[in-house]
Amino acid sequence: MLQLIPRTEGSDSGRSVLAEPLAPAQLKIVLETVLLAADEPMTVADLRHAFELDPGADTVRALLDELRAEWAGRGVELAQVASGWRFQTRPEFQPFISRRSGEKPPRYSRAVLETLTIIAYRQPVTRGDIEDIRGVAVSTNVLKTLESRGWVDVVGHRDTPGRPALYATTRVFLDDLRLRSLAELPPLAEIEKVMDLAQTLPQS
Repeated sequence: MLQLIPRTEGSDSGRSVLAEPLAPAQLKIVLETVLLAADEPMTVADLRHAFELDPGADTVRALLDELRAEWAGRGVELAQVASGWRFQTRPEFQPFISRRSGEKPPRYSRAVLETLTIIAYRQPVTRGDIEDIRGVAVSTNVLKTLESRGWVDVVGHRDTPGRPALYATTRVFLDDLRLRSLAELPPLAEIEKVMDLAQTLPQS
């Protein structure tokens, strides 16, 4: 049975939208509405703050799973990505959205995609590591392209002479590839297909 858990003093009630206890069906409608209105993925904790009486994490997760099943087979899906839950266009329908908006998805050079692949699968890596694997110099513009897209960031420096920067992928990278974690990265043989998907997604 679903239970409502009263918030304790000191919890953030300023973000609440409804103050009355809600039936499970009503809770689900609120979750759906909040997610449809959101500009970015929302965590379970974020969603719980939509209620004056906290339905609890287990209840929210169960209702999200129900919503995901209810939206299955439509052009838009409810998905869990690295940053949380969001409604998103299914990949096979994205070209229709792009044509309607007149925006062409960004296209990246082979050097950019190869560099991104190395970072994704070998992170954290230095520029020198990438050059050793690719066998050619890495252009500064390649790394700037990945950083400007929000897919790659400097996460530290290696404790060697010169303290070269260490690069790793970001949550934005996982979100854009519709993944929850790096563990969901496909086998390396399939990565080209995934990178093609990433290119079809609109710029953030």
